[in-house]
Amino acid sequence: MFTIQITGFLSYCKEQLGLSDNSLRAYRQDLNAFSKFCAQTCAVCQTPQDLILAYQRYLRDVSKASPATIRRRFVTLRSYCKWFESEPGGQPNPFVGLRLDLKLPQRLPRPVDRPTLSVLFTASRHATDRTPDYAALSNIRCSPDHVTGLVLRLLIVTGLRIGEITHLRVWDVSSACSRIRVRGKGNRERTVYVTNARLLRDFRLYWERRIDCGDGNDFLFLNTHGERLTEAAFRKRLRVISKALAIEPYLTPHRFRHSAATLLIEEGVDIRIVQRLLGHASISTTEIYTKVSDNSLVSAIERADTLAQVDC
Repeated sequence: MFTIQITGFLSYCKEQLGLSDNSLRAYRQDLNAFSKFCAQTCAVCQTPQDLILAYQRYLRDVSKASPATIRRRFVTLRSYCKWFESEPGGQPNPFVGLRLDLKLPQRLPRPVDRPTLSVLFTASRHATDRTPDYAALSNIRCSPDHVTGLVLRLLIVTGLRIGEITHLRVWDVSSACSRIRVRGKGNRERTVYVTNARLLRDFRLYWERRIDCGDGNDFLFLNTHGERLTEAAFRKRLRVISKALAIEPYLTPHRFRHSAATLLIEEGVDIRIVQRLLGHASISTTEIYTKVSDNSLVSAIERADTLAQVDC
């Protein structure tokens, strides 16, 4: 009753849509989960629409999946059905005319607050602040601590996703280190900029060291084994830092992306510039950060409580 051709669909997503490996991996996982459900349930469902509705009930009531997981599974499934309908021997799209409530409760992003950022950056000082000796600096600027501090500062300045920054190649950075070419979701390319003088000096010293040690196609940020610094390894470093500095809840790379956007909005940067920096396809995705800034405004007014000072 319901055919799942995972390989053909993933080939289409990779070759025609240019989706990233992470997206393809998630699509495969979602379709495998639905295929397993079909093998167990197809016989008791009369129509494809019944199967879709049964799957929604299963995820919600049996698997106890989160609303975000359910929505992602159905976004994948809807995309697959639309593709399969146009294929030779394909089936009518069962989502046509089917009403599903997949709305997510809106959750505001949780940026890292300014005092915590100050504590964090004080603990991970610039390599150029640690020693004026260039020979000694040559070793320090490739140390794990310095790489971690450098990546954290770049995350705040550029708003990059952790997967974007850990997949950067040496040649993605301009010779002056003020411009970084990024390939984001959907293989869309954009440019982000480094303008802070101290960070720019530190970044250039590190980049020059990487140029001396390899070629332009090498990954920019490496772990202690000289291999690409992975997203998981960097998250682990952040958990260690959080524990050492007693930061709760513990830091995550995506919270720095939230912080980058929120800080810019709070400083009056136009939302469309923030959208371009983050690589959002839709302005509506970026608009959520204006609500975060409104919350900051309310908190500041509450702390000030100017009326209480004059109306005793």
